[in-house]
Amino acid sequence: MSEQTSTPSRVAIVTGGSRGIGRETAERLAADGFAVVINYAGNQTEAEAAVAVIAAAGGQAIAFRADVADEAAVSALFNAAEDMYGGVDVVVHAAGVMTLAPLVDTDLEVLDRMHRTNIRGTFVVDQQAARRLRTGGAIINFSTSVLGLALPGYSAYAATKGAVEAVTLILARELRGRDVTVNAVAPGPTATALFLDGKDEETIDRMAKMNPLERLGTPGDIAEVVSFLAGPARWVNGQVLRANGGMV
Repeated sequence: MSEQTSTPSRVAIVTGGSRGIGRETAERLAADGFAVVINYAGNQTEAEAAVAVIAAAGGQAIAFRADVADEAAVSALFNAAEDMYGGVDVVVHAAGVMTLAPLVDTDLEVLDRMHRTNIRGTFVVDQQAARRLRTGGAIINFSTSVLGLALPGYSAYAATKGAVEAVTLILARELRGRDVTVNAVAPGPTATALFLDGKDEETIDRMAKMNPLERLGTPGDIAEVVSFLAGPARWVNGQVLRANGGMV
């Protein structure tokens, strides 16, 4: 836990904040002046390392373990943010799991696991966010540009993210009058462990060249989009931003 030197003006919860895009986002929001609550599922060492990086740069952060699909655990996560910093303004729901296989070969237990984390987790996190965010807040979910690409092997994962997009667009309208925006970021291929795991160099190179910029995205590219939605983008609401270098 970092030392709290003053009451922050804005507070963000970042789920899946110990690694990859979530961690880069947590560090970016801290640099933007947010106090950050880094949620993690199991990797306490990485979560505490992220907190240490933020604290070393003069920011405020704490780490909190919670299963995003467990409503009691997520409620406790929000309680911790409110107890420590006085409230919550932004929720970035970056936690997710991905297992690839053709539909015909997909293990239904794997499908259930992705459903639990990616769909139920989004419901649970967004429920708490909708109930608790302060005026002027933002909810930022994560989808995927694979929905537009329709790549073989991604049917189960893409199906869960299609549900995330539906939840995002509807929740934005359900929060009419609250001055809380709800959007989703849909990254293209991004150089994270989640994307790179199990892919050979030929596949990675081929996917990197699918967009006109001919490279993989970086976690920093995606964190920049989140920073925009969390801060100045008050007129962007009920949208899915496809951050993919022009792939689709």
